[in-house]
Amino acid sequence: MSTRLDLTQDVGALTARIVDVESVSGDEKALADAVEEALRPLPHLSVHRDGEAIVARTELGRGERVVIAGHIDTVPVAGNLPSRVEGDLLYGCGTSDMKAGVAVALKLAAALREPSRDVTYVFYDCEEIEAERNGLLRLSRRHPALLAGDFAVLMEPTDGVIEGGCQGTLRAQITTRGKRAHSARSWLGVNAVHAAEPVLAILNAYRARLPVVDGLEYHEGLNAVAIGGGVAGNVIPDECVVTVNYRFAPDLSLEAAQEHVSEVFDGFEVRFTDGAAAARPGLTHPVAAAFLEAVGGTPRAKLGWTDVSLFSSLGVPAVNYGPGDPNLAHQRGEYVSLEKIADCERRMLGWLG
Repeated sequence: MSTRLDLTQDVGALTARIVDVESVSGDEKALADAVEEALRPLPHLSVHRDGEAIVARTELGRGERVVIAGHIDTVPVAGNLPSRVEGDLLYGCGTSDMKAGVAVALKLAAALREPSRDVTYVFYDCEEIEAERNGLLRLSRRHPALLAGDFAVLMEPTDGVIEGGCQGTLRAQITTRGKRAHSARSWLGVNAVHAAEPVLAILNAYRARLPVVDGLEYHEGLNAVAIGGGVAGNVIPDECVVTVNYRFAPDLSLEAAQEHVSEVFDGFEVRFTDGAAAARPGLTHPVAAAFLEAVGGTPRAKLGWTDVSLFSSLGVPAVNYGPGDPNLAHQRGEYVSLEKIADCERRMLGWLG
């Protein structure tokens, strides 16, 4: 089947077409090829490719530049391809997260020959898997100039509401240790699993912060996400590991978040296994103010981590805004409202037209 994309068709139909090009993380080549083929002929854009990431830019010499970015990969297909339409809803893998947003960005790229601001469109790979494979991170290392701008919009699913910044995330292993012994003579050992009870008690008693950052309220969370211990059915275990995940607001740096977790589990063995910084809401910049006026509604905090964090690290304020519903992301029954896609396109055109 041809993977050709027709950027003149209705944005809902284009979304369905993009959804039907399977692009599970690590296998985005067919869709990346189609995106490049659709954008290359457009005379008002310069097009660059790095692996399976495509960057298209206007070069009009405007006083401001905005970046519109979206990932083209999806989680594994779960019997939800090809796409199908039921009433106003388009069902299929990646409809909400985030091929509807990709379709809107492609329509903007084709339609806006002379936008009010210079625009960089970024379509990138491997967002849904480990961070080191993220195509946006790769671009930031290899071609940072391509991501430069005054403001960025990640077309992540937000149900048509601007979501400012993002939470940071870290994982840590809290280890308790004991002494092995035969379970028939347990008093000769020290049970490390039993010793983990205070760790769980701390988590049960923990009260998450609800800090307000730049006018938006974030809801933090510190939770156990895994626990492991045990040697055999007749052995007192000498080690137990509780893995905790801390989702922290953007008033904390990653280092400050790590310090907080260390303080919460003071006296325990704590090892940090991974982490990603938060990003403050990018809503105070004049370009962001114009975006807020064009899109409307009441912004809210992004309760999760997205690549706005990477843009923030590059000095580019960024927000999340897209037509998909984040609560439907990664579900077998994932869908998106066709009207929400069209409305998102209208509002983005109004901002940049």
